Amino acid sequence: MIDNKTLDPKISETVDKLQRLFGAAPEVAVVLGSGWAGAVDQVQDGKHLAYTELPAFPQPKVEGHVNEIVVGRIGEQRVVMLRGRAHTYESGDCTGMAGALRSLARWGVKALVQTNASGSLRGHMPPGSLMLITDHINAPQRSPLIGEQGSHRFVDMSAAYDAELRHHALGVARGQNLVVGQGVYCWAVGPQFETPAEIRMFAAWGADAVGMSTVPETILARHAGLRVMGLALITNMAAGLSGEALTHSLTLQQAQLSGERASAYLGAVLSSFATLPSLHA
Repeated sequence: MIDNKTLDPKISETVDKLQRLFGAAPEVAVVLGSGWAGAVDQVQDGKHLAYTELPAFPQPKVEGHVNEIVVGRIGEQRVVMLRGRAHTYESGDCTGMAGALRSLARWGVKALVQTNASGSLRGHMPPGSLMLITDHINAPQRSPLIGEQGSHRFVDMSAAYDAELRHHALGVARGQNLVVGQGVYCWAVGPQFETPAEIRMFAAWGADAVGMSTVPETILARHAGLRVMGLALITNMAAGLSGEALTHSLTLQQAQLSGERASAYLGAVLSSFATLPSLHA
């Protein structure tokens, strides 16, 4: 549960620091998941700031992990990239990104692009595929808004993933002759991988990919008034759909193999957002 009395002063301090160091907010923020880190290399005039310097951001739990924001341009589009996210499986708390996302929204960011590594539930999306998220399934039915007060907590999730941003990204893919799928993402808490029976259930529900992130952040982002676009990099077939044993190292290996192509596409999409009038109104 979010303790707003403690968090709100941290958000104010964080926003003040962001404004002081970087000026006006970029229109777009990006959360970089596994396999997507290469997108940072496309940022021009990038300025880096560690999460430890931002009181409302999740603080690193593992020494040596990169946890920082990078503010700069990709083409003509200003962006702020988040390298590192808090996962629910780390502590059982699904509110870990609340301070960061609320700070970005208060700073003036308009849209959040989420990226992740996912397992595929569909044979037409093998490892290496890219999938734009059309909707999600909150399998554990956990919400980072528990404890919030007032009618604002009843967030409309009927269009959680912004159709205009998604269709724009599909247009970029067509321009590059790149096949990018669309589908429903299912959130499982983890850290254990799903069982084959769970995967069959998720598939029957209509899920196309499964992973251990993204959904809590989408709920928080929509609550904060941010538009959301989601991109999944398929790193494996889900449990029971291949002969491979699922391991974290396998996920990271496939993410590395496909990461350059995924990051190049993400960069092209972000650059093209400079031409989207609704982000610059």
